[in-house]
Amino acid sequence: MAPPGRRRHSLSPAAILLGLTFLFAHTASAASAVLGVDLGTEYIKAALVKPGVPLDIVLTKDSKRKEASAVAFKPLKSGPLPAGEYPERFYGSDAVALAGRFPGDVYPNLKQLLGISSADDIVRTFNGRYPALKTEALEGRDTVALRSGVFAEEEKSFSVEELLAMELKNVKENAKNMAGKGSDVTDVVFTVPPFYTVEERRALEVAAQLAGLRVLSTVSDGLAVALNYATGRTFPVVSDGAKPEINLIFDMGAGSASATVVKFQGRTVKDVGKRNKTVQEVQVLGVGWDKTLGGDALNNIIVDHMVSEFTEDALVHSAGITAEKVKTHGRTAAKLWKEAERVRQVLSANTATQSFFESFYDEKDFVYKISRAVFEPLASDYAARVEVPIKTALEAAGLTFDDIDSLIVHGGASRTPFVQQRLEALVGKSKIKANVNSDEAAVFGAAFKAASLSPSFRVKEIRTTDLQGYNHGIKYMFNMKDLDQKIFTPSTKIGATKDLPFQMMGEFEFDLYQAVPGAQGAVNKPNVLNFKSGNLTRAVTKMIDTDGCDRDSFNNYVQVRLSPVTGTPEITSAWVTCETIDESKGGIVDGVKNFFGMGDKKDQEPLKDGESASESSSSTSSSKASKSSKGSKSSSAAAAEASEDATPKKKLISSPITFTVTQKGYEKHPRKEFKRMQDRLTAFDDSDKSRRLREEVLNSLEAFTYKSRDYLEDESFITASTADARSTLEKKLNDISDWIYSDGPDASQSVLKAKLKELEDIVKPVLKRKSEAVERPEAIKSFESNLGDVKTAIGMVKTQIDEQNVALSKSSEAASKASEASTETPSPSSDPLDDLDEDASSSSESSAAPEATEVAIMYTDEDLKVAEESAAKATKWLEEKQAAQGKLKEHEDPVLTIKDLKAETEKLNQVLMNIMMKKMAHLNYPKSGKSKSSSGNKKKTTPPKKDKKAKSGAKSDGPTQEELDEALEKAGLKKEGIKLQSGGPKGGPKEILDKDGKLLTQLELGEDATEEEIIAAIKKTTEQGRQKLEEEKKEKEKGGQTTSIRDEL
Repeated sequence: MAPPGRRRHSLSPAAILLGLTFLFAHTASAASAVLGVDLGTEYIKAALVKPGVPLDIVLTKDSKRKEASAVAFKPLKSGPLPAGEYPERFYGSDAVALAGRFPGDVYPNLKQLLGISSADDIVRTFNGRYPALKTEALEGRDTVALRSGVFAEEEKSFSVEELLAMELKNVKENAKNMAGKGSDVTDVVFTVPPFYTVEERRALEVAAQLAGLRVLSTVSDGLAVALNYATGRTFPVVSDGAKPEINLIFDMGAGSASATVVKFQGRTVKDVGKRNKTVQEVQVLGVGWDKTLGGDALNNIIVDHMVSEFTEDALVHSAGITAEKVKTHGRTAAKLWKEAERVRQVLSANTATQSFFESFYDEKDFVYKISRAVFEPLASDYAARVEVPIKTALEAAGLTFDDIDSLIVHGGASRTPFVQQRLEALVGKSKIKANVNSDEAAVFGAAFKAASLSPSFRVKEIRTTDLQGYNHGIKYMFNMKDLDQKIFTPSTKIGATKDLPFQMMGEFEFDLYQAVPGAQGAVNKPNVLNFKSGNLTRAVTKMIDTDGCDRDSFNNYVQVRLSPVTGTPEITSAWVTCETIDESKGGIVDGVKNFFGMGDKKDQEPLKDGESASESSSSTSSSKASKSSKGSKSSSAAAAEASEDATPKKKLISSPITFTVTQKGYEKHPRKEFKRMQDRLTAFDDSDKSRRLREEVLNSLEAFTYKSRDYLEDESFITASTADARSTLEKKLNDISDWIYSDGPDASQSVLKAKLKELEDIVKPVLKRKSEAVERPEAIKSFESNLGDVKTAIGMVKTQIDEQNVALSKSSEAASKASEASTETPSPSSDPLDDLDEDASSSSESSAAPEATEVAIMYTDEDLKVAEESAAKATKWLEEKQAAQGKLKEHEDPVLTIKDLKAETEKLNQVLMNIMMKKMAHLNYPKSGKSKSSSGNKKKTTPPKKDKKAKSGAKSDGPTQEELDEALEKAGLKKEGIKLQSGGPKGGPKEILDKDGKLLTQLELGEDATEEEIIAAIKKTTEQGRQKLEEEKKEKEKGGQTTSIRDEL
């Protein structure tokens, strides 16, 4: 039950939509790739989903689609590493390849050791397979740790989580390389066997955290395969009465086998608004497993057969070599297991195979032959175990083989011939489906799950249900008795919650356990959580004293949930409840008072400051008056109502309980210890990075050495160098070549860089002189071309200045003549006082003297002087440098360098740019208009009224600034700082200026333009002016001015 008193508020569709809009807007920019990882016993497979990129397998560094589950440390020849240094690491097939040489430093198949006790039978089996590895209990914990011989004894051993984190980091790095630069990979979904316990799931999560990964969820192997099967299909809609599809998924990998019964169906559900939608559902109904039935178990059969064949040889037997000695020899055992894996895979496709071991053991060679006819009888016990997990899963789901529509097979070991035969015998050959990728279906399903959980992706909606596989219960003490209560069953869905009721008045605690079947039918119940209440006593006391709760009415509730992320149990909340009288409904006394008109409890409360009695009772009086106007009730009815109201009512109140939860079994790592493991992993990463950089420098040194030898025979190099320099270089090359093959492999990065620099100091100056000699002619040609352009531009400037001077002279002469020709003729006036009228026109009629025509100045004498000086200076510089360069020999450093030529060429380009900019400014300069026409002197007259189509600029002296501003405001441009200047037809607006007062464009208008036409023209012309300025700006940014100058010239 939900905590009483807590209302569940539902959001409106609009609020939900708004929240989702914000969520997607926030996450879109931070969208990152997500990863699905199929963590197998023998191999790790990963699939990546990136925005805009379809789901795909993450390739290993050698472009394989799966990586062997192994990490290795390469030991030094000199012995254990000193403190603070770390060995080179290898992953996947590279690590497995080292097992024959360094079996004690290759760590494969770590998945089976996650979260288990160091005394577990699985650890003993692991030690038997890998005799060279040293397992021990992790310091301060009971989990498994492995000690490496690469480090000194003082170095702490490695936890399984730490070693697995290295493999996961390698997978993450491969995924980041595949995702591309700038992409991040942090979110992951793992596949796990259905039998994984709480301890194993917690250990996997710790390994992921150490690798810098965030676990979005874990899915069982069977559900992952089912998800992949469902992504491209639609299923019968049960809402329409259709029958769901039920399939059985059998997954047999290297370490174990499992069977999962899955129901596939479609369902019509409510969508946004009033619409419906159909979603696909994938539900796990039952699971079964065999923890030791897998490829490794079959490999072990072949290993035992190999050892038996070898030790039965007469020479081997006479040498005292026993099977125990062979199996416990690290290098020999590594060879055996590697070859046994190959032999089993060959026998799945062929009827016979053989192997040859050179110096197999004690310098003795060994030839091994085996056929499928020999192998299958040896594995007969395992063949009989194939059907056990299948029948267990069907029994858990309450189904039979007849209910199964098809069997989906997954896992490498499932391809073994006798396994295929057993499956066909159980369900029939026609029901076995071969349309699912038996190697990659699980990893694709995990990646699809990751994408569906990430807000960065929108995928097909498939709702899944998984099972946790074990019984869970709690153990606690009540009334001096030990009680055991079951809370979850193997068929409980992951994500389910349960409210556990208690009747405690004081602090209490309980242990939550997981029931795990053991050997010979025994059931182990390891505790996984401990719950302790924190404030129950105080909460109960307060509820009795303050709320008036009855002691017999108290109940406590603790809510437990199977985490939807990891499937492990977790405590989500706790609260205490009790019953008390609901005073808001009124008691017996209040009912009697109301009956006699004395008012309820609220009416008798004291008035607040500033509140009058009439105000506080106004609404009540009004209500009563309204009721009395309709008629009064009979006294008997009122008494009955008062009696009903007087019945006491109870309400349920609740209070939260604080609590602490402690992990049991696989306990949480102390923060200090977790930080120590993180720091060691970081130190490994830094060491690897430093090693890669050192190798890059070593490769560069080797390559430079080979290339430098070729230089000694190159004619152009010989010409640009002296004999002494070549002799020194040859000696250095010989010394460094010998050093590379002796001390080079162990040299530090700084020493390698120093050796490389010794060679570069000799070679690079010669190469520079060589390149200068080759590129100099073309650079000089470019310089001279630009110098010629400047000189041509100077000639153009001189011509323009001459033309300007002629134009100025003519304009001045014309103005002078016009001034002398102007006359003034008096006119009679009827009133001698008219001349005193300030508003009247002048009493005399005159011909206004015409103004001189304005001449625009493009260039000044100063512009010409600057250009001529720049050209002269550049000419002199080139002549001096060429003269000095001509005196030098080819092996001497140049004085006329490419760098200097480019810098001087750029200076000439700037001179050209300045000349062109002035010309462009002149082309945009407004043409000078005619002088204003003379106006006759007239008497004062009343101005005519404006009609509806009043022309802009109706006044003879043009519009006022206020009128121009009004036109801009109507055009919507006043706030942008745009300005208008008059000078158009009849004094109307002509020029449009930007906010800095610079000319934006010319406004073209006819004499009869209306106000609406003027406003429209202002808008259109302003936009054209902006576009023109933008085009000129882009042209400047492209550096196109030089080309346009040359075209102009």
